[in-house]
Amino acid sequence: MTLKAVLCGCGAMAHGWMRALKTTPGLADAITIVGLVDLDRSVARSLAEAFDLTDAVVGTDLDRVLEETGADLLFDVVVPVARKAVVATGLKHGCHVLSEKPMATSLEDARELIALAETAGRMHAVVQNRRFISGIRRMRRFVEGGAIGELTGVHCDFFIAPHFGGFREQMDNVLLLDMAIHTFDAARFVSGKRPLSAYCLETNPADSWYAHGASANAIFKFSDDVAFTYRGSWCAEGRRTSWESAWRLVGSKGMLTWDGEEAFEATVAGTGEGLLRGHRPIDVPPAPREEETHGHASVIADFLNATRSGRPPETAGFDNIKSLAMVFGAIESARTGQPVAIQV
Repeated sequence: MTLKAVLCGCGAMAHGWMRALKTTPGLADAITIVGLVDLDRSVARSLAEAFDLTDAVVGTDLDRVLEETGADLLFDVVVPVARKAVVATGLKHGCHVLSEKPMATSLEDARELIALAETAGRMHAVVQNRRFISGIRRMRRFVEGGAIGELTGVHCDFFIAPHFGGFREQMDNVLLLDMAIHTFDAARFVSGKRPLSAYCLETNPADSWYAHGASANAIFKFSDDVAFTYRGSWCAEGRRTSWESAWRLVGSKGMLTWDGEEAFEATVAGTGEGLLRGHRPIDVPPAPREEETHGHASVIADFLNATRSGRPPETAGFDNIKSLAMVFGAIESARTGQPVAIQV
């Protein structure tokens, strides 16, 4: 059965959504875009022309377009401050809603959206596309397999210098709120642990072209005494890390490193004598299911399968709020200079 979808927010991000929908066979056959909504009608029309959506209803009023189209799904690609109203409107019209991240601009709003989805009997999920890539799925499988024993630490470095222009350069807490949530969510997924507390130092380095918070250093306590550390900067010129961060997983028997691109190295304790016992390499298995490694397309496919089966999507709001709570815990810790308990 083909489902009807309305996409709200037709700017640059929407093009990535449309490419995933149009070029992925399982999605192209299952979802028809019947409406496009943007505050600027010309932007919505431009998107319609770019992807040959000649039959789609184009408008500036989400309520009206949802009413006219009878959509089953709402794809929410608006700026974060508009998210709560857009999601609430979609749920009111009986749509399942898939949103861009962050889920909300506050934990209070996130809790309200979870309650609205439950009351409506509809699903609300968040696009955490970074957990749907091969490297992240491989690390999760590796940890679950126990090759390095019990996980004790997850350590991530993110140093890159993008010159976006636009709204990001005027945001408060720009690194934590707009980018770090990808790594925070992936760390939760890979470790399988719950975040319990956060301690964070946030700065805006000299010569930063962002208004606030382009750099952050955070320590999280996860359940089972697992430590997660994050060092990041969005204004670090020079040789960059991957957009996916550089990872080191430490276990009771060994370690796994991933450069965020192609290079994996897993080692366990060697048998040498003396102060340092050396190490021996072990294999890192491939991702368990290739179809779950296509980023944005895999997120949408998981959401689509969830709406058909009735099971919760992997990035359902009631789970994703835990990643959002890590962000706001780090922001509050940076503001107060004190550790902050993470409570969802």
